[in-house]
Amino acid sequence: MTEFQRLARALLGEGVTAGKMFGKDALKFESKAIACLLEDTMGFKVGRSSEIMRTALTYPGASLFDPSGQGRPFRDWVSVPDTAMGQWENLLRAALAAAIESDDEPKVS
Repeated sequence: MTEFQRLARALLGEGVTAGKMFGKDALKFESKAIACLLEDTMGFKVGRSSEIMRTALTYPGASLFDPSGQGRPFRDWVSVPDTAMGQWENLLRAALAAAIESDDEPKVS
């Protein structure tokens, strides 16, 4: 939880706020969740086809983020355990960049 709070403070000036997702502590950008703390792992919404997703999935214990634990992972999210906590800030910054980029894309109707 201490690392979660440090990350929240580190990105506060960049539009990131603390909130909840599925009743768990989360970090949001413009009300959209970009990271979620789940027990001893942190999930990050970095995009399924991103290089950072491929890299993160190589960390020991990393997997697709499945907050329900029922085999229904979020395809754009990666779950990284606290054993790779040193990577969390980079992943959070990548999730923020992905959120900003998706906000900049024109909406197709």
